[in-house]
Amino acid sequence: MKLANSRKAPLAVSLAILAAMTQALFAQDAQAIVEAARNRIDAKTVSSRSRMTLVAKGGSTSERLIDQYSSDSPKGDRTIIVFQKPASVAGTRFLTMENKGGEDDRWIFLPSLGKVRRIASAEGSGSFMGTDLSYDDISSADRDASLDAHRYLREETLDGKACHVIESVPKDAKYQYSKMVSWIDKGSLVAWKIELYGKNGELVKLLEVLETKDVQSRITPVRTRMTTVAAQTSTTINVDIIKYDDKIPEGVFTVDYLSTGRVK
Repeated sequence: MKLANSRKAPLAVSLAILAAMTQALFAQDAQAIVEAARNRIDAKTVSSRSRMTLVAKGGSTSERLIDQYSSDSPKGDRTIIVFQKPASVAGTRFLTMENKGGEDDRWIFLPSLGKVRRIASAEGSGSFMGTDLSYDDISSADRDASLDAHRYLREETLDGKACHVIESVPKDAKYQYSKMVSWIDKGSLVAWKIELYGKNGELVKLLEVLETKDVQSRITPVRTRMTTVAAQTSTTINVDIIKYDDKIPEGVFTVDYLSTGRVK
């Protein structure tokens, strides 16, 4: 009897060590997968025109037309969003500039105020122009994977697509979400669904990619929906035009352009 136990002990220890090594390997794989998913589209610039459809709790809808321009730089990605319609928001311009290893710089120009206002990091959870997206959400697609701790949860099929399911917990406790759970396509690396959780562990928002297209040999989301769970509202972004690697003047990514709408 003692002999049998002595044989089992080394096996148990070996299994425990193997489990620990496997868990560490999965953690490394989880971060690598998230990095690959966020960096899967290789382009110097992106130019697009999109329709944002806002659905209120009662079912009423409103629509906004926006142009968006993005470009990379040694310091990080830069994005400007320009509202074209309706008249109530036309001329509103929003600029975000990534700082690798630090907080993003963000500014907004509101025609009604006639001046540029800097968005403080503490305002990251605020609604972006009345939509279901926050200021942080606008930057989330390019969020540096090193800012979160990633854990591989499982493999799962979502709408017929084999996916990695990965939990990402922000290292900064001040970030608006306590964790994000992503369903990342094993083949295309598209994150088809992301669950966003609040500080009390409740599901706050749900981000879903509803449609993709091959644009210039890149699998591109062209219809995406953000739902605010408790409020029962949603914002759907329909991309009508998108181009990669078109030249964008450097002057577009400046605070001066925000206030004037012109490139000097």
